[in-house]
Parts: sequence; C-alpha cells; structure tokens
Amino acid sequence: MIIPPLRYLRPTSLEQATNWLTHLDGATVLAGGQTLVNALKLDLVAPDFLIDVHRLEELSGIEVATDGTVSIGAATTYAAIAADPGVQANAPAVATMAAGLVDRQVRNRGTIGGNVCLNDPTNNYPPLLLALGARFHVAGPDGIRVIEASDFFVGTLATALGTGEILVRIEVPHLPEEARVVHRHLQLAKDSWAVARCVVRLDVHDGVVAGATVALGTVLGSPVRLAAVEAALVGQPLDVRLIDLASASFDNETFEAASDVHCSADYRRRMAKVQLHRALTDLVNGDHA
Repeated sequence: MIIPPLRYLRPTSLEQATNWLTHLDGATVLAGGQTLVNALKLDLVAPDFLIDVHRLEELSGIEVATDGTVSIGAATTYAAIAADPGVQANAPAVATMAAGLVDRQVRNRGTIGGNVCLNDPTNNYPPLLLALGARFHVAGPDGIRVIEASDFFVGTLATALGTGEILVRIEVPHLPEEARVVHRHLQLAKDSWAVARCVVRLDVHDGVVAGATVALGTVLGSPVRLAAVEAALVGQPLDVRLIDLASASFDNETFEAASDVHCSADYRRRMAKVQLHRALTDLVNGDHA
C-alpha cells in the first residue's frame, strides 16, 4: 500500500523538534514507526508532516543512577533495553518485557517511547510502567516537565502530552529488595494482540504483603489500577490465600472493558481475572522479576 502525501522532516535538535510540533499544523512524531507506518498505509491517519526524532541524542541511551534509578531515552529500541546490563540488574521486568516483544525485526526498530505515547490498550509497557511508578520527562515549548505514570495515561490512545511536547526519557525508580513483579497476558497467538494483561507488584516484608499494585491493560482508558484488589492484599501473608482474596475483590472492581472483533467485553474482563490469578500464583511460588 502507498502512504498518503506528506513532508518528512528530521530535526537536528530537541528544540527544533518541539518548535516544529508547535507551529506546524498536522505534524506528528515518527520514532520506530512500527505502528505509525502501518496506520499510514491503511489510511487510518493522514498527517501533513512526519517529524523523525529517532536520531536525536537527547532521546537516546540508557543511564543508571547511583541509587539504581534507570533512565531510558524515549527513542531507545526494545533490543537495546533487553540487552542492557543496567536495566537487567535494576529494572528486570522492563528488560524481560523488551526481550519478549513480538519478533526480532520489531525489537530492533520499535521504541519504548512510541509504545507508551500511542497508549494502545493492548500495548505492553503502559500497565507495567504504571505498576513500577515510572516518571516521564517531557520537553515542550515551556521547557522540561515530569509526569507521573498515574497522570501520563489519560485514556485510550491518549496521553498527557500537550501541543508541541515530546517524551524525552522514562525514569524507572529502583525497586526495593522486597519488591516482586510479575506480568501475565493472554494473546490471540504468539506475537499477536493481547486479549488481557495484568501486572502485579508486591512489596513483601517478613512474609507479609506490605504494599501492592495491580494494573490492567487491554481495557478502555488503559491502563487501570485495581484499588479494591490492592487493599485486599496488603497486610496478608504471602501464600495461596492471596489468590482467593484477590479473586473476590476483583468482582467488586469497576472498569470498562472493550468489545472488538477478537472478543466480547465480558470475555476480556474474565480473562483479566485469570491473568491476575496466574500472576499471584507466580508470586506465591517465587517466580518473579
């Protein structure tokens, strides 16, 4: 398929990129292009300008602070994240997810910034980064600002990025030694779309859950946290009883699932509950990042 007519622009600085985004009507950012190029071919989007930011120095590279905080440039590829020793040691769930994404071609080209900025409900990273308490460094006409993950994802295919703003870096705080993270998902087929995603993070102290974060993907307004489930887990021993407590609390959660060509909203909700069950089973059995 042939993409619609447009102008391709490659800025030489972050300032130039944000200036173009601010003043050029119909401009959109091109990073890895794994989703955008397909959308262009299918005439789902028709920007007038493509601003290619993947070579900008400010958006590249991985750094690990002395406290273990991992800072990942928005244009960093999945392959680079998966192979980085600093990410593997300090944010293993982030590295593991990158290593398992789709196929080698996508891992070599796709970027973490493109994944989160699209905020497709089926995308991998939004629920994980929400559960990890990530922070998003954003550049725009008024300089740099930092957005918490809880505020960054504002709805299906929507983020808190404003006019002229570009995601520069994603900062993943170092997890305490007692933190345990598991991501489980159900896909239509290997390397295909996800029907349900669930990320569970438990902070365990002396065998008792001191803190819990449960985040779902593949729901409208993705991702969402399950406050009732989290409250039910805190203060409980880390054993199989957690699974029953979470399952009972899940039924009281209110969130909107989507019906599409792949499944009904009811099926998606039930599969989300199954992924929660499986994630907690992994945690109880000691299988976690």
